[in-house]
Amino acid sequence: MGLDGRIAEWRGFVQQRDAIAADVDELEAHLRDQIEGLEASGLSPDEAFLIAVGRLGQLDALSREFAREHSERLWKQLVLDGGDEDPRSRQLWRRGHGLWLAVLFAVAGAVLVKLPWLIAGQDSLQALVRNVAPLLLLAPAGYFLRCRRAPVRTTISVLVPFAAALVLLNAYPFAAGGATVVLAAGHAVVVLWLCVGLAYVRGDWRSDRARMDFIRFTGEWFVYLVLLGLGGGVLAAVTASVFHAVGLDATGFITDWLLPCGAAGAVVIAAWLVEAKQAVIENIAPVLTRVFTPLFTLLLLALIVAAAVQIAAGGGLVDADRTVLITFDAVLIVVVGLLLYSLSAREGNAPPGWFDRMQFILVASAIVVDAVVLVAMLSRIGAFGASPNKVASLGLNVILLVNLVGSAWLQARWLWARTPRPVAGFARIERWQTGLVPVYLAWAAIVVVAFPPVFGWV
Repeated sequence: MGLDGRIAEWRGFVQQRDAIAADVDELEAHLRDQIEGLEASGLSPDEAFLIAVGRLGQLDALSREFAREHSERLWKQLVLDGGDEDPRSRQLWRRGHGLWLAVLFAVAGAVLVKLPWLIAGQDSLQALVRNVAPLLLLAPAGYFLRCRRAPVRTTISVLVPFAAALVLLNAYPFAAGGATVVLAAGHAVVVLWLCVGLAYVRGDWRSDRARMDFIRFTGEWFVYLVLLGLGGGVLAAVTASVFHAVGLDATGFITDWLLPCGAAGAVVIAAWLVEAKQAVIENIAPVLTRVFTPLFTLLLLALIVAAAVQIAAGGGLVDADRTVLITFDAVLIVVVGLLLYSLSAREGNAPPGWFDRMQFILVASAIVVDAVVLVAMLSRIGAFGASPNKVASLGLNVILLVNLVGSAWLQARWLWARTPRPVAGFARIERWQTGLVPVYLAWAAIVVVAFPPVFGWV
């Protein structure tokens, strides 16, 4: 059976449900886009079809049922050895699902990340800080541009920000040890990672669905990167112990070569792992979301109670120092991440349940905490004046507050609607989250480009 025959079989399966039969053309267009991207990465039409249907199953329960009935062979190909009974599995692993291409770009990334040392010298920490974002993320951007066979326009749109970041971060006369260089370098990571996302979606940045796909990918990528980092830490410790046992000190090699090159390579290999395993085994990020959402809900509720007690006693968050406020910002970012990845894994046509109501409590609690943090930040700015760190944190908290308030409003309408329309209500929440991606990009770009000269490079 050819590809068109398989798609026709899928259409017939999906049209069994009257509620989504009218949307089958749109779903088929998305399915064909997925197949095209997978074929561009080296898969055969059959393999691309099976994985694309599995991905589409995250959007529609009936497609997921179809995937379960037709993906047994794919599971063997990607997870098991396959044995003699399935030589196609060995063919898939031989092509590596893009593995050799990923290895090539991982090596290129390892070489790129060493350039600050090789050019500016071992002691130039500021050279590393200035260049780590563009040099570390250029390899995964190139990997996805090549895998997706991105058009020239998309390639230019991705690579120009990398070139601009390299020029600006190295041309700006940052003060040694100043705050603006750290802020610019840190926010450059956000800007350039979203440029990697542009390569990932093959330039389809206007699509809410494509943005959600990249958000979903980012969560899985981060989990795999952490796992690779833990394994790399064990490897570094074993390497140091083995060489120490024979009277040699490998500390310099580990810190100067093994760790930075390994980190650069892991960025690309983690991306390959997500792509190779996507929709074949259970995604990790949504599972972790289910575990940590109740825990963070309890944490925020306890924090609100503690802050109320402290404020009633004449102290509290308004008098908190910078470290405490940074910690609360990190908690709020995690809350937004939990919301995003639970949305990315949820069935849009399912009615609201207890977990959705718990998420509403989580978001509402986060709004209270964010409001208190904003008051504390404004108090510190009024008492000690504006600084690049304070203004950057203030801007981030305003964006997070807008995100959380909008999410809470849409969730409340969805959870307690008089006329339940789960698909439409859930779609509004998804569109709200994906629509904020350009806002994060714009704010990060402002911090990179405008903050250094505005605050005198300090």
